[in-house]
Amino acid sequence: MSNATHIALTVACEPHLARIVRMTAANVATLSSMSVERVEDIRMAAEEAFIYACDTAPGEDLVIDFDADADHVAMVFQLSAPAFAEPSEDDPTAAYVDLILGSVCDVYEKHEAPARLALDMKADVDGI
Repeated sequence: MSNATHIALTVACEPHLARIVRMTAANVATLSSMSVERVEDIRMAAEEAFIYACDTAPGEDLVIDFDADADHVAMVFQLSAPAFAEPSEDDPTAAYVDLILGSVCDVYEKHEAPARLALDMKADVDGI
């Protein structure tokens, strides 16, 4: 596959919908040259980012843009909220998400106004 494929998913920030996000991310990952382990990493990253969005803006619509080609998969999680939740002693979710996404993704960026997570994961298998 030489051309990039773009997929957009709009889903309500409701934790019970995480499976839809996980499965979509896994299916998008198969458009790239990724091992089974890397596809699992993408599933985990997508779920963590989604749950973080659910904590930040429960019930709001979340737009997830996926871009995939043979070399990588990019995911952008976009909310209309001004910023993502920050870690606190009562709820360390944000710190946990930062740790997981920072270690699994090749690129992990958190933006504000509006809240947006940008993730990029490189393929780990030569060609399809």
